[in-house]
Amino acid sequence: MRTVFFKNKPAIIATSSVGGPKESSGNIGEYLEVKSDDDTFGEKTFEKAEKKILYTAIGNSINNAKKSVSEIDAIIAGDLLDQIISATFSARNFDSGYLGVYNACATFTEAITLGATLINGGHLNYVVCGTSSHFSSAERQYRYPLELGCTRPPQAQWTVTGAGACVLGSGKGPKVLSATIGRVIDFGVVDVNNMGAAMAPAAADTLYTHFKETGTSPEDYDVIASGDLGALGSEILKDLIWQKGYDISRNHTDCGKMVYTMNEKEYQGGSGAGCSSMVFCSYFYKKLCEKKIKKMLLMSTGALLSSLSSQQGESIPGIAHLINIEC
Repeated sequence: MRTVFFKNKPAIIATSSVGGPKESSGNIGEYLEVKSDDDTFGEKTFEKAEKKILYTAIGNSINNAKKSVSEIDAIIAGDLLDQIISATFSARNFDSGYLGVYNACATFTEAITLGATLINGGHLNYVVCGTSSHFSSAERQYRYPLELGCTRPPQAQWTVTGAGACVLGSGKGPKVLSATIGRVIDFGVVDVNNMGAAMAPAAADTLYTHFKETGTSPEDYDVIASGDLGALGSEILKDLIWQKGYDISRNHTDCGKMVYTMNEKEYQGGSGAGCSSMVFCSYFYKKLCEKKIKKMLLMSTGALLSSLSSQQGESIPGIAHLINIEC
């Protein structure tokens, strides 16, 4: 059994989202709380910029929840940089407990799963969950220095410069009913540019597990949103889950596909730990609060590689964690 049911139904009582220039001018730009026309956010390095956007999202989510920092029992956060420095350096600005988590681009739903579990069990009252990513910091860590101007292959995605954070606790807001914990699945993909293909099998496994363990089907949800499979990965997911007897073509979407106005520069769409958090904490949260979406699944997906593992010829394991949300 990999699905956790939350009897007390923790609420997502507030969110905040921050986006960079490309994200602010994209499809969900109008829903972002903080938009920037400068991808350095006034900082001297891209790494410091990423820390700033996550810190801003966390702080704004607390303010939007009308809570003080002293009322927040813990911050659960993560990012893509070595030793999750964006999350850690952000947490040092808050007088709250801190759990640093990492599951690549699946970190956001991992954080919510942990936060909801702690609240549901009566251990904590209020928890902030957040993630971030930055195109420029991720590119030079996982791929090539930006100065090289390397050509991007058509299967590549564009790492989102953005962050999202939400406050979990008792109160008004969409409820987290359950969470399905993913397992690591490796189909032998070695192309570091093809993240969608590497993550799609794990996404299909988690989604299938959720349907089986909850006794539900795709028709029970208004939206089934994957994290950042991109255009190609989304098609692979639909094929894989169809082979298991489920058709999600009617209500499936992907946060990576939603972020940008698709063109040749973004190719397959967005990716990054900040992708699903930024999209959920802006667009989806607003639609849930307006009850234009009443039931949805959010399934963040992650490729569990490092720059070193890829250089040593390792294949790319995938992971996907899913949360069931109802307004």
